Amino acid sequence: MSEPDRLHEIRIRPAKEEDRPRLIPLINSAFSVETFLQGPRTDEERLAAAMEKGTILVAEASDGGLLASVYTELRGTHGYAGMLAVDPDHQGSGLGRRLMHAAEEGFRAAGCNAVEITVLSLRPELLPIYRRLGFVETGTEPFHYPHPLAPGLECHCIVMQKPL
Repeated sequence: MSEPDRLHEIRIRPAKEEDRPRLIPLINSAFSVETFLQGPRTDEERLAAAMEKGTILVAEASDGGLLASVYTELRGTHGYAGMLAVDPDHQGSGLGRRLMHAAEEGFRAAGCNAVEITVLSLRPELLPIYRRLGFVETGTEPFHYPHPLAPGLECHCIVMQKPL
């Protein structure tokens, strides 16, 4: 099957417990550009906690391969989407946009009127991408991560929101 066909025939679904061993390397490889973080982006313990608190949506190819994922959580009248991860071989293919659209549809169905994301200040290249998806900056918040940043760096989260 050609690559465009493989991407066309993806299914977006909630992750299951048995997906965890495949999700960890997918997420960590998607975030491997974040060399400013010491340690992996996720591990078994953090992923299990995320799946208990919220829902992770996965984009699955027709051959069963996981190509992308996004964490979603209901927070009252708005939803939170985070840790959007697309396999590096498929970045730029539109999978991230499709997954965010699916997350937004789920939030609408749950009665949410907005979706919120946070972008690390050390990843300014992501801001224009999310602006094109309809997000606007609404503030900042502290960055908390279980592993330290590379020496000499400071980071905060840029909060972005989109009405639904």
